[in-house]
Amino acid sequence: MALDILDIANRRHPAYLNWDDPHARKQLLDAEFPGGQSLLVFDEIHKFPRWRNLVKGLYDTQGDTTSILVTGSASLDHFRNGGDSLQGRYHYYRLHPFTLNEISSIPTASDLSDLLQFGGFPEPLLAGDSRTWRRWQRERVSRVVYDDLRDLENVREVSLVALLAEALPDKVGSPLSINSLAEDLQVAHETVKRWLAILENLNFCFRIIPFGAPRIRAVKKEAKLYLWDWSQVPGKGERFENLVASHLLKYCHFVEDTMGFTMELRFIRDIDRREIDFVVLRDRQPEFAVECKTGSKSTSPSINYFRERTDISECFQVHLNDRDYFSNGTRVLPFTTFCREKGLP
Repeated sequence: MALDILDIANRRHPAYLNWDDPHARKQLLDAEFPGGQSLLVFDEIHKFPRWRNLVKGLYDTQGDTTSILVTGSASLDHFRNGGDSLQGRYHYYRLHPFTLNEISSIPTASDLSDLLQFGGFPEPLLAGDSRTWRRWQRERVSRVVYDDLRDLENVREVSLVALLAEALPDKVGSPLSINSLAEDLQVAHETVKRWLAILENLNFCFRIIPFGAPRIRAVKKEAKLYLWDWSQVPGKGERFENLVASHLLKYCHFVEDTMGFTMELRFIRDIDRREIDFVVLRDRQPEFAVECKTGSKSTSPSINYFRERTDISECFQVHLNDRDYFSNGTRVLPFTTFCREKGLP
């Protein structure tokens, strides 16, 4: 049966098979699965070239009594784009790093500080230790670039992809220039473009594009880049913006995956460089906009400008302080309060 993510919490003691475990790998290759289980969990099975046929066969024979959960460190979108023999047999859910509302039902400034410092990945966040965070950072970049990349793509210049990955934290929050990256790495524009797409498939980074309402003379070709691990971003303001981007992207993916709406995360920027950091679209219509400021003293004049020229009904300016007030129709509030009131997952 197709497994709804909301039912997972009701399943106890599932059978867990990890492709990296030699014993479990033999079971999978021999198509020997534990009997009498209502839920089978297959982790990292995408490393097996014929994994989709394996899961399809199991679903077709036991799908009425057994649910199947497939998880993996690499983006399974990478495999879905190459043709999908499982079409109509599954629901797809995107797993994100921890966010504020997952840490606590009433997140505090201390929770936000921990997320900013250690990121949302479980190992460094739960350890809460700078030494663990530094070691995990080094190991993750190496694992993504040198292990996952070689598993998924035929890339000869792996060391140059590693240099690209090291350069990206300094590009967060600003319009991304692929030409500039290509010049720095001394490779072709199309090569950098392809490498960025690969790093996106590996859940290393993501890009958002502009929202082009007709009346605002919006830029159309620029994109902004953010990291899945915002703790790599050096600047305080840029790191906070990246954290907010990740929370909003998770919200979009959650609504899309569980409710079926078409969700998009974009930003607003016009040719005169006025900008709002984020706008969330539901079925192509703006739902709300969010501007990020580390402080809370004044609202961005761009919010009023764009609100008068777009159909955005709600505008927020989030910050790291504790002030909560309205200014010219814009709610200025702590990011912790915003997450709680908007019900971000």
